Parts: sequence; C-alpha cells; structure tokens
Amino acid sequence: MFQRKNIAIDLGTANTLVWVAGEGIVANEPTVVAASVDDNKIVAVGDEAKKMLGRTPETLIATRPMRDGVIADYSATETMLRYFIGRALKRGSFLKPNVMICVPAGCTQVERRAALDAAISAGAAHAYLIDEPLAAAIGAGIPVSAPSGHMIVDSGGGSTEAAVLSLGGVVIHKSVRVAGTKIDEAIINHLKKKHNLVIGDTTAEDIKLKIGSATKLAKEEKLEISGRDLVFGLPRSVTVISSEVTEAIKPVLLQIVGVVKAVLEDTPPELAADIIDKGIVMSGGTASLRNLNILLTEETGVPAHLADEPLLCVVRGTGLVLENIELWKRAVTTKG
Repeated sequence: MFQRKNIAIDLGTANTLVWVAGEGIVANEPTVVAASVDDNKIVAVGDEAKKMLGRTPETLIATRPMRDGVIADYSATETMLRYFIGRALKRGSFLKPNVMICVPAGCTQVERRAALDAAISAGAAHAYLIDEPLAAAIGAGIPVSAPSGHMIVDSGGGSTEAAVLSLGGVVIHKSVRVAGTKIDEAIINHLKKKHNLVIGDTTAEDIKLKIGSATKLAKEEKLEISGRDLVFGLPRSVTVISSEVTEAIKPVLLQIVGVVKAVLEDTPPELAADIIDKGIVMSGGTASLRNLNILLTEETGVPAHLADEPLLCVVRGTGLVLENIELWKRAVTTKG
C-alpha cells in the first residue's frame, strides 16, 4: 500500500528548507532562481543559482522570487517548489505528496492564496498553510498548548514576526517587513556613502556574518572587502571595522525592536507576567546576528535568548504540525 509523503517547506526570502516525514531535513538552499532572458526557462535553483547572483551575462538573470517573506514572482516560485518537491520525493513515488508551507502571520489573503496555488501547481495533492510564529514556536520546543503565555520573535530574511502564544494559538502578533535583507541593504548604503564603494548583496551578507554585531564589540574587528569605486568606476578594496557596521545597521535593528515592544504593549497582563518569567525566544536566521538578543534585552527589559538551531525552528515546527494535522486543524488553511 503506497502512502502519500508529508513534506514541510519553509519558503523563506533568503533560504528554503525542506523537511520530509521519516527523513528529517532534506534540503537547505538559498531561495534563488536563475532563468534565461529569452524564453524565461529556469536554468538553476538554490545553491547553483546563488553563485550566479550579480555575475550573470546578458542572457541570464538570477533573482530571489520571494520578497519580504511572500511570493514576488509566482512562476519562478512555482518552478522552485516543483524542484524542491521533486528532490524530496526522489524516484519511485507515484502519489502526489501533502505539502505544508509556512507564511508570515501578517500576510494578506491574496498572498496566502498565491502560496496555496503555487504548492498545488508544483505537484502537491493537498496544500496546507501555517503561520510562521506558531510553526517557529513549535519547532523551538515551546509548549504552545499550555494555558500560559510564550513569546516568539522569528526574524528571517524578509520579515520579522513577534507573537504571543497561548492554548495552541496566536493571541497577539505583529510583523514588520524588515529583517536580514534590510540589514544587508543598510551595509551597502553605508559603504556607498562613507567609502564611495559599490558592493553586491553577497559581499554585504559576508560583512554581516563575519564582523556584524547588534551592540558594540569590546574588541574591534576588521574585514577587507572589495567592490567598485563609485567615482572612478574601478575595482578597489577597503577595510571595514565592526563598529561602523554596528552603527550602519542600528536603525534597521531598532525597527525590529519596535515590533517586539508593540506586541509587549498589547499583551494581556496575565500573559505579560508569564513572558517576563520565561523570556523571549528568538528564531530565524537573522536572530543569529551577534548580540541581537542582548540588544533586545536592553531595549525591552525582558530576557531574550536564542532557540536551539534557530534557522531550523520553522521547518521543524511545520513538519510536526503536518504529522499531527488533526490536532492542529484550527491553526491551518488548506486546499486540495
């Protein structure tokens, strides 16, 4: 007797993670698609396509089909989903799988429908959607079904979601379309203004990961980077220090802090007391930015700590919900 496979997909702005029941995480690749300009045919997806970002000839274009956590390019997203679903199924599977995708809690009905339609078009028998904060909390091991308040801040590539959960549901949530991509943009703009140097997204991400910090480091760190001179148009190298990166990304980080504060302000008193006891749990790739938890603690007065393997929380939680779909029926949207 053949059984449908259950596939959970964390379709992020920066990375796409795929989880398969019984196998665990089978793919963790950049959300990048490369297509030919003439016939719009997809030539590469994931790691292979990311290597092409900013390096393509006139005949190719490499893009990120997700923007701010939602679908920006429907056909590219559908092709990418088909690629990841195909990889998860391997050969010899005759039945279409059940696919669950997580979406930002603050996304519109149109954006939700687009995600469901893309999953069905990409080969899913049944498509389900779950809100990202709930999936992240479940994946981080938070007992969300308990009658007490828990707070999760999920910050990925395109959006940051802050939510308070209790009794298996989201009590209050707010999201801001500010996260890792906006931090990279702030670094690019800073280098343009201060050093007259134009750099690409990949170099900006490299700076963020190597010397980026949400608070000033006790010991200054340096990194030599290369780019194009804005005045002469020639290649040039400069040395960037960690304190200038911290200063450049501060306005973006304060927007993330702002959304956390807004949720705390609207939280019912009983749940607020629980959150002060337990603290804020942080998940998502951007949560791993050095000292972001320290900045959050300083600004809100509530202890913040990083979940184990923050990048994997959402996809793991999505997988757990898909495996126990009957228990979580109220929390998911479905099609198919």
